[in-house]
Amino acid sequence: MNLNSSIGEIKGIGEKTQGLFEKLGIYTVRDMLLAFPRDYKKFPEPINISGLIPGKECAVMAKVSEISVAAKGRRLPATVAKISDGSGTAEAVWYHMPYLKNSLKRGISYIFFGKISQKMNRFVMEQPAIYSPEQYRDVAETYQPVYRLIKGITNNLYKKAVRQACGALTDEMEFLPGEIIKRYQFVPYRQAVYEMHFPTSLDRLQAAHDTLAFHEFFLFLLSMQGMKENRARQKNECQICDTGVIDKILKKLPYALTDAQKRALDEILGDLSGAYSMQRLLQGDVGSGKTIIAFLAMAVTAANGYQSAIMAPTEVLARQHYETFCQWRDDFGLSFPILLLTGSFTAREKREIYERMRNEDSALIIGTHALIQEKADYRRLGLVITDEQHRFGVRQREILSQKGVAPHILAMSATPIPRTLAIILYGNFDISVIDELPARRLPIKSCVVNESYRDTAYSFIEREVSAGRQAYIICPLVEESENMDAENVTDYVLRLRRAFRSDVFVACLHGKMKPKEKNEIMEAFLRGEIQVLVSTTVVEVGVNVPNATVMMIENAERFGLAQLHQLRGRVGRGNFQSYCIFMNLSDSRHAKERLEIMNSSNDGFKIAEEDLKLRGPGDFFGIRQSGMLEFAVGDVFGDARILSAASEECRRICVNDGFLQSGEHVRLREALKMYQKMQSENVSI
Repeated sequence: MNLNSSIGEIKGIGEKTQGLFEKLGIYTVRDMLLAFPRDYKKFPEPINISGLIPGKECAVMAKVSEISVAAKGRRLPATVAKISDGSGTAEAVWYHMPYLKNSLKRGISYIFFGKISQKMNRFVMEQPAIYSPEQYRDVAETYQPVYRLIKGITNNLYKKAVRQACGALTDEMEFLPGEIIKRYQFVPYRQAVYEMHFPTSLDRLQAAHDTLAFHEFFLFLLSMQGMKENRARQKNECQICDTGVIDKILKKLPYALTDAQKRALDEILGDLSGAYSMQRLLQGDVGSGKTIIAFLAMAVTAANGYQSAIMAPTEVLARQHYETFCQWRDDFGLSFPILLLTGSFTAREKREIYERMRNEDSALIIGTHALIQEKADYRRLGLVITDEQHRFGVRQREILSQKGVAPHILAMSATPIPRTLAIILYGNFDISVIDELPARRLPIKSCVVNESYRDTAYSFIEREVSAGRQAYIICPLVEESENMDAENVTDYVLRLRRAFRSDVFVACLHGKMKPKEKNEIMEAFLRGEIQVLVSTTVVEVGVNVPNATVMMIENAERFGLAQLHQLRGRVGRGNFQSYCIFMNLSDSRHAKERLEIMNSSNDGFKIAEEDLKLRGPGDFFGIRQSGMLEFAVGDVFGDARILSAASEECRRICVNDGFLQSGEHVRLREALKMYQKMQSENVSI
């Protein structure tokens, strides 16, 4: 078995289980090894039965006094044990495990670990793990991995499969030059991968994390450097000098651009007419007005006889751009063709759009990753824009730019990244920042609350719905997890339907849904047919629902501040006062301090800077910036010092080696080639 072997070669993974893993994007042994845990947990110290807490995972040392197997007629044959420790008694229940009746001995002390519930005034543990005291001492000293699961795959099954996959780890995987490993005292790559899955201490987990984060950042920056080498100072083949259409649009615009918008627009227009092709990052806080700047750039491109394309990460956002741009075109008296291309189009619809793309010089083309498919040919592509660009891999952005002859590149992001980090991550881009909100936009009122405020929050949401408004509720999980004590979308929807009036329509949205189903739900919410949308963080990508006025985020302590700010930005997009409720279920002082930043500021860049100050090594547990760029391990906030080090080493190696030309960097060249291949294949976003 090697890294490229199918996961079907792993013992215990049959055809059905292999299909389930493939739904998680795991096809090869390499995929499994690089799908790192999303969290870790440490087993708690055993407590007395009398101190058990319903709803929490607990460990007790107890003896079995009675054990039986339920009658065969039951749908789920159950093994039921009565356990006691002198302070009280509890019931342990296992389904489909009748053999436990003979293997558990009466009068022997075991440690039972599981989630506690209370039924008919008695404590019940369902499916608890069973350990001898010696076994529990061993596992209690380690951090247990918690994986992203789907129905049919348990965490234990996942762990067993990963342990076997680790047999394919070899020293040949190491690609960092020896002097870098020595300079930063990194652990060997194979050891780092193993320790990320099965850390024996927090220090070892930290060392493995730092090593792999550096590897990730280093490959990313080398890939970006390669793009820079290919595109550096390319002559402007698409001179866009006639800006009369901009004046025409601004005269009809029902509001004035902010000073920050004017500054960004001037910088873009200067690039479009300059001697070299534009490579610019447009950073703007949520709701700062980046979309109108993109439209103006595309309109002036069209007025000069060139096509432009904007690639959005989701179909819903692409359709929203299409509808907005069509409306603006009509409002401003323009006549440019506007085309939409998404993956859900039929073969016939795609052929028609492809034909128009090949023939209409001044088209504004809007789409998803369908824009970079092989059959998508352009006539005179002068401007390429990626919206929410951190959602796209390096290669995906490059593929789109290669559809034209050195087109201008504009990358837009609403993710607030401190300038120091942005310069590192986008070193080959000039940076424009829209750092003020339109005057007409009402600030969002925020509050951080605990569990005791829940009923009040529900009542407030009902009042907003009664006034004709809509609400989002964000949960960290899709469904209940055996490994994570946090709210999940599946159960939450059922709870809300019981809590709210029958005329309040509640629906759910999450990443495991098929694209068509997600689009239908989001479009129904856009039309106002759904009053309350319970969702995972899939809604953070820029969809505009002006009627939504409440955002309630469960387990807010588990998210990074930049991501919380992105989520909050889904409301406050209309003319109504909007609100964000951060539900903090942690007793940690650190969590309260972090969330208080959200309570005191609506400035995404200020929040990002504060997050950068507060974050540091060891922040593994629940506050990683999910979805930030394309890093599986590294976090641009928590690992800022590692990112800086990787940037310095990338600069040094490129200066000294003419971009990996020497024979000593064979493995590094191969690793970079593999990284770029994986990036180019990851087009289904």
